[in-house]
Amino acid sequence: RPRGGADEEGHPAWLRKLRSLFSGIYTVDNMDFVLRDAYMSGYNTRSFDLDRLLHYSFFTRPGLTIHIRGLPTLLHFIETRANLFRTVYFHRTVRALDLSLEELFPETMPHLFQGNPIDHLDRYLHFHESSLLVDVQRWRGSTDPELKSLGERWQAVLSREQGWKMAVERTMNFHTASAERQSIFSEPDLVLARVRRKLPKAIREIPLKIDVAKHYHRPSSPLPAGGQNYLLDPACGTPQELSDDELFGALPVSFVIFRIYAQNHAHDNELHAALNAVVGDVTDAKTNM
Repeated sequence: RPRGGADEEGHPAWLRKLRSLFSGIYTVDNMDFVLRDAYMSGYNTRSFDLDRLLHYSFFTRPGLTIHIRGLPTLLHFIETRANLFRTVYFHRTVRALDLSLEELFPETMPHLFQGNPIDHLDRYLHFHESSLLVDVQRWRGSTDPELKSLGERWQAVLSREQGWKMAVERTMNFHTASAERQSIFSEPDLVLARVRRKLPKAIREIPLKIDVAKHYHRPSSPLPAGGQNYLLDPACGTPQELSDDELFGALPVSFVIFRIYAQNHAHDNELHAALNAVVGDVTDAKTNM
């Protein structure tokens, strides 16, 4: 990722510009995965106009530039990517499975691979996703009680029988980086502690997990992707940094999805009321609108 200053020294101009294709606002990677994943997940078979975006993108002296006629297409791409994160990558079930995996892996790894991979390259070469899935499914038939228990827990995850159920959800959009930093959701452990204090005493210590999923729509100045993309408006004559454009600046900087998970749905109403009391906002408990 570009850091500016000394990081730019000694690199030819073509290399500095090429880097924006891999670390800018729209890159060869994210344009590829948005098209592929939107299609494969059924979200949208033609999620954005790739040909139009490429047609209006070119290099100028400052860097990767998009013509103002292509800006609506770029904005559509950014919004589509954000919606893909909301609906697919950050789906409540996906995040619940992540929480289960976080609990499983510390107990699992000693049985799969010990030591530093650098010291055991031959073994590490054969340790991959497929081998992991085969090994953990075999454990259900183990005579070792610990391995058998781990195997049953892994089978529950692989069968999507996740142990954590979403009880309450809150989505926040931030139009400035400072607003995000100052939000109460920037300290999730603090939010959870306050929510517990608002719960009825009888359920104050029930097992709960918090999950904070964050996505950046566009760069703000402190982010590595900042200063990588430019906009050309023929009326102005010279390219300007893309984040300076009024239309582009109307997009949020980021959004955060804050969720509280419990082991069942028995206390969803109480948790919803407690979170509302903490953040001071009332929402519809059934729709989370």
